Amino acid sequence: MTAGATMKTVAATVGVSASTVSNAYNKPEQLSAELRGRIFAAARELGYAGPDAAARTLRSRRAGAIGLLLTEQLSVAFSDPFVVGVLAGLSEVAERTRTGLLLIPLPRCAAGADDDAIRESVETVRSAVVDGIIAYCVDDGHPALDVIASRGLPFVHNVDSLPGRRVVIDEAGATRAVGQYLARLGHTDVAMVVDSGHGPATTGEITDETALYINARLRLQGVREGLGDGARLTVVSGGHTSVDSGRAAAEVVLDRRDRPTAIVAAGDVLALGVLEAARQRGLQPGRDISVTGFDDIPAAEAAGLTTVRQPVREKGRLFGRMLLDPDYTEQRVVLPTELIVRSSTGPVRN
Repeated sequence: MTAGATMKTVAATVGVSASTVSNAYNKPEQLSAELRGRIFAAARELGYAGPDAAARTLRSRRAGAIGLLLTEQLSVAFSDPFVVGVLAGLSEVAERTRTGLLLIPLPRCAAGADDDAIRESVETVRSAVVDGIIAYCVDDGHPALDVIASRGLPFVHNVDSLPGRRVVIDEAGATRAVGQYLARLGHTDVAMVVDSGHGPATTGEITDETALYINARLRLQGVREGLGDGARLTVVSGGHTSVDSGRAAAEVVLDRRDRPTAIVAAGDVLALGVLEAARQRGLQPGRDISVTGFDDIPAAEAAGLTTVRQPVREKGRLFGRMLLDPDYTEQRVVLPTELIVRSSTGPVRN
């Protein structure tokens, strides 16, 4: 091992130019496998670790990575089947361009939020070495959005009220179809299960709907419109998106004497928890209580869950194409949704 080995040291050892050594790392297709092998073997022997990543980024003005902002706990990226599906689609596009992915958790802004955590996360966005940003479920007005704008980074998101390139669905239209379907079945007393929105994870009835994430508010609006003026709609939460949160939220309304005849969950993961809570109380979904979800994750079909299907993986692919494919010029894409009726819903029992 040679102390302080450099690219020039490796080049002299192999008998090639420094640019050839650089190509072995950065443009391997320009060299034969045999020559690359000799260069890497010499580098290992000399203790040369390769070109400095920071210097290469400065020279090329390309980081080789994109950032994904999530206003959920980072573990959601690995546990929520919906987010996993989005990441899978995004990764398909990223790997074709040898682009890495940086996950950045972003606390929501509201009363009761951790101000220090918000400031730290915003600084993370400010210093992140990325070529572009995808913001997933980030509200308008979040300070991180100002940082992205000031850096001039390419930006893609999923909120239709925000400017810029976006991949969206008709949130209110999708759940309006759910409300109309339940109304046709005779349901006039309905609960909607949402996550706890901007603030700390809490269980109970939601009285301040402005605290909900904007797309959750749109889904709530759609359900309300679909049910019509004569219906009662109670909004409850059991915390952030998880099966346990769905179960806790359902318990709030299922244990009341005047329990609703149907529960609409803002996501399938929450709906799976609602189904568990119902069965624990001897209630058969579709007969004693109707339950609906949103997304149509793989587990929804096995559970017999009536839900709204959206093209999850395609959403991730389009995020990637908007950031990484220079030939893809669409500024706004609205993906289709479809109400999928299964056994978890049925008419009101007299």
